[in-house]
Amino acid sequence: MKKYQVIKTFGAERGFSCAFRQWRADSDCKFIHGYSLGFKLVLEAETLDNKSWVYDFGAFEHIKKWIKDNFDHTYIIASDDPELDLLKEIGERNVAKIIELDSVGCESFAEMTYDFASQYISNKTEGRVNLISVEVFEHGANSAVFKNL
Repeated sequence: MKKYQVIKTFGAERGFSCAFRQWRADSDCKFIHGYSLGFKLVLEAETLDNKSWVYDFGAFEHIKKWIKDNFDHTYIIASDDPELDLLKEIGERNVAKIIELDSVGCESFAEMTYDFASQYISNKTEGRVNLISVEVFEHGANSAVFKNL
Protein backbone atom coordinates (compact mmCIF):
# COMPACT_ATOMS: atom_id res chain seq x y z
CA MET A 1 0.00 0.00 0.00
CA LYS A 2 1.31 3.45 -0.94
CA LYS A 3 1.49 6.20 1.62
CA TYR A 4 2.40 9.84 1.12
CA GLN A 5 3.54 12.10 3.92
CA VAL A 6 3.98 15.84 4.26
CA ILE A 7 5.48 17.76 7.15
CA LYS A 8 4.49 21.27 8.20
CA THR A 9 6.73 23.08 10.64
CA PHE A 10 5.97 26.24 12.53
CA GLY A 11 9.47 26.93 13.79
CA ALA A 12 10.53 28.74 16.92
CA GLU A 13 11.64 31.65 14.74
CA ARG A 14 7.93 32.46 14.24
CA GLY A 15 7.88 33.74 17.80
CA PHE A 16 5.21 31.70 19.59
CA SER A 17 6.41 33.00 22.97
CA CYS A 18 4.89 30.98 25.76
CA ALA A 19 5.59 30.90 29.51
CA PHE A 20 4.77 28.11 31.93
CA ARG A 21 6.10 26.21 34.90
CA GLN A 22 6.05 22.60 36.00
CA TRP A 23 5.36 23.09 39.69
CA ARG A 24 6.14 19.45 40.53
CA ALA A 25 9.68 19.63 39.09
CA ASP A 26 12.74 19.32 41.30
CA SER A 27 14.71 21.39 38.80
CA ASP A 28 14.47 25.04 37.79
CA CYS A 29 11.47 24.05 35.65
CA LYS A 30 9.40 24.68 38.79
CA PHE A 31 9.89 28.40 38.14
CA ILE A 32 8.06 30.44 35.51
CA HIS A 33 10.08 30.28 32.31
CA GLY A 34 9.34 30.49 28.63
CA TYR A 35 10.31 29.53 25.13
CA SER A 36 9.53 30.42 21.58
CA LEU A 37 7.84 27.10 20.88
CA GLY A 38 8.05 25.27 17.57
CA PHE A 39 5.51 22.82 16.13
CA LYS A 40 5.98 20.03 13.59
CA LEU A 41 2.94 18.23 12.15
CA VAL A 42 3.26 15.03 10.09
CA LEU A 43 0.31 14.21 7.80
CA GLU A 44 -0.28 11.07 5.76
CA ALA A 45 -2.59 9.93 2.97
CA GLU A 46 -2.92 6.92 0.70
CA THR A 47 -4.13 9.09 -2.19
CA LEU A 48 -3.34 12.57 -3.41
CA ASP A 49 -5.93 15.27 -4.08
CA ASN A 50 -6.80 16.73 -7.51
CA LYS A 51 -3.68 18.93 -7.29
CA SER A 52 -1.45 15.89 -6.57
CA TRP A 53 -0.98 16.98 -2.96
CA VAL A 54 -1.49 15.29 0.38
CA TYR A 55 -2.55 18.62 1.86
CA ASP A 56 -2.29 22.21 0.69
CA PHE A 57 0.41 23.93 2.77
CA GLY A 58 -1.59 27.15 2.40
CA ALA A 59 -4.49 25.49 4.24
CA PHE A 60 -2.58 25.47 7.52
CA GLU A 61 -3.59 29.07 8.31
CA HIS A 62 -6.46 28.00 10.61
CA ILE A 63 -4.13 25.69 12.57
CA LYS A 64 -1.48 28.42 12.73
CA LYS A 65 -4.07 30.82 14.17
CA TRP A 66 -5.09 28.24 16.77
CA ILE A 67 -1.43 27.75 17.77
CA LYS A 68 -1.01 31.52 18.01
CA ASP A 69 -4.16 31.89 20.13
CA ASN A 70 -2.97 29.23 22.59
CA PHE A 71 0.83 29.52 22.60
CA ASP A 72 1.78 33.06 21.61
CA HIS A 73 2.25 35.56 24.42
CA THR A 74 0.42 33.23 26.77
CA TYR A 75 1.10 31.96 30.25
CA ILE A 76 -0.04 28.35 30.59
CA ILE A 77 -0.90 27.17 34.08
CA ALA A 78 -1.82 23.74 35.39
CA SER A 79 -5.25 23.45 36.93
CA ASP A 80 -3.71 21.63 39.92
CA ASP A 81 -0.94 24.18 40.55
CA PRO A 82 -0.96 25.02 44.28
CA GLU A 83 -0.54 28.70 43.33
CA LEU A 84 -3.48 28.59 40.90
CA ASP A 85 -5.40 31.45 42.50
CA LEU A 86 -2.35 33.72 42.48
CA LEU A 87 -1.53 32.83 38.87
CA LYS A 88 -5.13 33.38 37.74
CA GLU A 89 -5.07 36.78 39.41
CA ILE A 90 -2.24 37.78 37.07
CA GLY A 91 -4.65 37.17 34.22
CA GLU A 92 -7.53 38.92 35.93
CA ARG A 93 -5.30 41.98 36.33
CA ASN A 94 -4.62 41.85 32.59
CA VAL A 95 -0.90 41.25 33.16
CA ALA A 96 -0.87 37.93 31.29
CA LYS A 97 -3.03 35.96 28.89
CA ILE A 98 -3.73 32.84 30.97
CA ILE A 99 -4.44 29.43 29.45
CA GLU A 100 -5.39 26.83 32.06
CA LEU A 101 -4.76 23.17 31.22
CA ASP A 102 -4.97 19.90 33.14
CA SER A 103 -1.22 19.44 32.71
CA VAL A 104 1.69 21.55 31.53
CA GLY A 105 4.65 20.56 29.34
CA CYS A 106 5.60 19.89 25.75
CA GLU A 107 3.96 16.46 25.91
CA SER A 108 0.62 18.01 26.84
CA PHE A 109 1.04 20.83 24.32
CA ALA A 110 1.71 18.26 21.57
CA GLU A 111 -1.37 16.23 22.53
CA MET A 112 -3.57 19.32 22.72
CA THR A 113 -2.37 20.47 19.29
CA TYR A 114 -2.84 16.97 17.86
CA ASP A 115 -6.43 16.80 19.12
CA PHE A 116 -7.33 20.11 17.51
CA ALA A 117 -5.41 19.69 14.24
CA SER A 118 -6.39 16.05 13.69
CA GLN A 119 -10.09 16.82 13.79
CA TYR A 120 -9.68 19.92 11.63
CA ILE A 121 -7.61 18.14 8.96
CA SER A 122 -9.89 15.10 8.89
CA ASN A 123 -12.96 17.31 8.43
CA LYS A 124 -11.25 19.48 5.81
CA THR A 125 -10.20 16.43 3.74
CA GLU A 126 -13.29 14.29 4.43
CA GLY A 127 -11.09 11.71 6.15
CA ARG A 128 -8.58 11.31 3.29
CA VAL A 129 -5.68 12.74 5.33
CA ASN A 130 -4.58 11.61 8.78
CA LEU A 131 -2.45 13.54 11.22
CA ILE A 132 0.28 11.10 12.28
CA SER A 133 2.09 13.12 14.93
CA VAL A 134 2.71 16.52 16.46
CA GLU A 135 6.10 17.46 17.85
CA VAL A 136 6.53 20.52 20.08
CA PHE A 137 10.00 22.02 20.51
CA GLU A 138 11.16 24.14 23.42
CA HIS A 139 14.42 24.65 21.55
CA GLY A 140 16.84 22.62 19.44
CA ALA A 141 17.66 20.19 22.24
CA ASN A 142 14.22 19.52 23.80
CA SER A 143 11.01 18.36 22.17
CA ALA A 144 8.11 15.97 22.75
CA VAL A 145 6.05 14.00 20.23
CA PHE A 146 2.43 12.91 20.48
CA LYS A 147 1.06 10.13 18.26
CA ASN A 148 -2.40 8.64 18.53
CA LEU A 149 -1.79 4.99 17.64
